[in-house]
Amino acid sequence: MFAVAADRALNPQNTQPARRRLQFWRLFLAMVGSTAAVALAAEPPAAPLAQASTKLQGLVQVTAESVIIRAAPQDTAVILGTAKRGTLLTVTGRDGEWLAVSISSRDATTGWIQQRQTRGQMDLQELQGPGPARMALDEVGDAPTTIPPDRPGAARGIVTLPPLDPLQVAPAAPNLPRETLPLPDRWRLMQSLGFKFPIYDPYNQNVIKGDLPVMRSLSPDLFFNLGIVSDNLFEDRSVPIPVSQAVGFRSGANNIYGSPRQRIQAHMVLLSFGLTKGNTTFKPPDWEFRYAPAIQYNRVEVREAGALNIDPSRGAIRHHDFIGTQELFADYHLRNVSERYDFDSLRVGVQPFTSDFRGFLFADLPVGIRLFGNRDNNRWQYNLGWFRRIEKDTNSGLNDLRRPLRDDDIFAANLYRQDFPILGLTSQWAVIHNRNREDQQHYDTNGFIARPAFLGDVRGHRYQVTYLGYSADGHLGARFERGRFNLSSSTYLALGTDDRSPLAEQSQTVRGFFHASEISRDYSWIRLRASFLFASGDRDPYDRKATGFDAIFENPQFAGADTSYFIRQGIPLIGGGGVALSGRNGLLPSLRSSKEQGQSNFQNPGLTLIGIGADFDLTPELRMLGNISHLRFNNTQILGVLRNERAPDADLGLDYSLGIQWRPFYNQNVILNASYAVLHFGEGLRQMYGNRQDRAHSAIFNFLLNF
Repeated sequence: MFAVAADRALNPQNTQPARRRLQFWRLFLAMVGSTAAVALAAEPPAAPLAQASTKLQGLVQVTAESVIIRAAPQDTAVILGTAKRGTLLTVTGRDGEWLAVSISSRDATTGWIQQRQTRGQMDLQELQGPGPARMALDEVGDAPTTIPPDRPGAARGIVTLPPLDPLQVAPAAPNLPRETLPLPDRWRLMQSLGFKFPIYDPYNQNVIKGDLPVMRSLSPDLFFNLGIVSDNLFEDRSVPIPVSQAVGFRSGANNIYGSPRQRIQAHMVLLSFGLTKGNTTFKPPDWEFRYAPAIQYNRVEVREAGALNIDPSRGAIRHHDFIGTQELFADYHLRNVSERYDFDSLRVGVQPFTSDFRGFLFADLPVGIRLFGNRDNNRWQYNLGWFRRIEKDTNSGLNDLRRPLRDDDIFAANLYRQDFPILGLTSQWAVIHNRNREDQQHYDTNGFIARPAFLGDVRGHRYQVTYLGYSADGHLGARFERGRFNLSSSTYLALGTDDRSPLAEQSQTVRGFFHASEISRDYSWIRLRASFLFASGDRDPYDRKATGFDAIFENPQFAGADTSYFIRQGIPLIGGGGVALSGRNGLLPSLRSSKEQGQSNFQNPGLTLIGIGADFDLTPELRMLGNISHLRFNNTQILGVLRNERAPDADLGLDYSLGIQWRPFYNQNVILNASYAVLHFGEGLRQMYGNRQDRAHSAIFNFLLNF
């Protein structure tokens, strides 16, 4: 609210300079614009401002943070108040360095302020103009809604808006240096301006989503993050299953192969509680604590006795509920090593770890210690860790911390390099050592033996295997300028020893090989994919060398992933002992008793997969996925030995799948997935499962809610 007064008179005899000065002040006030709160009067010019006895008016603006207003021009006088930076006061007189100012123009109350110098800047700035000062409120009361037109050549009166709301921040004054206002809590600036957001709204500032600090009495930068995921699954499938030798549920069920129809219903709520310290906008957190429990209920219905429990009298329907701990760790930021916040951090506890981009070798939630960080502006990333696997709940697959930890250790070291060997491609080198010393028998909660697998003489054994791997993921545009090709690839070499093979009944040397690649091409709203996978198989189960490849705990995102029948479903090896041909959510035909609770088995038939697929973004919220894969065993001698018959044909079959994903709100908060897959048996599976069925199917509906 500017109000300018003339404290230096114009010479009435020299009209030409007076006009130039008047034009200058008009131009100055026009530049100040709406921020000026001044009136230039057309009265005759006043005399110069004199000492305290001279009763001419002027203006002074406070440029310091604040000045004290006293009752007399003395440092010991009574304090009447203070004036903050930017305040404009009417000057009524002067006494040396002291200025008499009008506190209220209505009752002529006067105070005194002193002109001083603070940090090289004067505390007060005097304003000059051609005419006496008149305050806007004193003259018009309220600001006019329109500016009346001026007559050409007439003196222009400028009246500003009334004072702003004292709760609002005052506008910047053009003649003051730029300044910032201190805020005690900058995260709650929106709330201080009157904006209120409900606690269930994750799209705006929310104290339970890590947007606002909590427990400020302990630290000003503590943030709490609550995550809630509801995962609901409905599945109808057909799986080759044997008839129980003890009891049957259906009349006439005396064949080797029973009814394959099964239904699964599973509901899981995953909670995530995170407490983080530090400003994570541009640097890693100082530390973090996270706890993620999972609550699951599932119902499984089959049509054959003994499929769900070793005791067939338990029936053909199983209800199960379980609470598992999926994450429980502390993360501590050790140091920053560059100005761009390259860092080293240490994480201890139950934590997720994936060995490669697609989860081919190890993707689990073990307990362990991991040192990780980056260098060179995040171009290099590394992980060094020791992990011990946690016993899984048999029927939910969740971590069960009530049981002792498994004697199964993983020592991992990997290194990532962005834009290598070409721009847009990230390379990863990995060395992972798996030391398993579980040579004692272990049964799952359904009464089936889990370790060792029901193979050969069923005696416990130990093994140590080291995996040497290279993976790549990214774009190939630097090499193929005309094509937008993408590549994801992993290659592993397994080297180690098994102290006693249950089939060969002697120690074996492990030599396994694995490679998988997926190349894709984007065409606007379509992505075409081609997939290839090779996992070596064991040629001779009785020699001193195991040449099959097996992972530690795989969860591959490849060739359709969970929409594919062969990857999604576990297929039992009927007539070949208590093992599965392949595990649920796995690619490798490893002949384990269980993917979750069993041991790695390097005496397996291996696999070759060749597939094509496409993703269609039909609308921004609707995507369709399709995949076709041809599957073959690499060596089937092990299957013939286990079934005590001639080795079956290597043709495993064709896997067809079609899926849709619908995101009705264009985000990840609500996702509906549906898929249908068929495995058309090849000659090898028809020989193993008879001529009664030549295909298996799965229909899946998944409803996901994320907060």
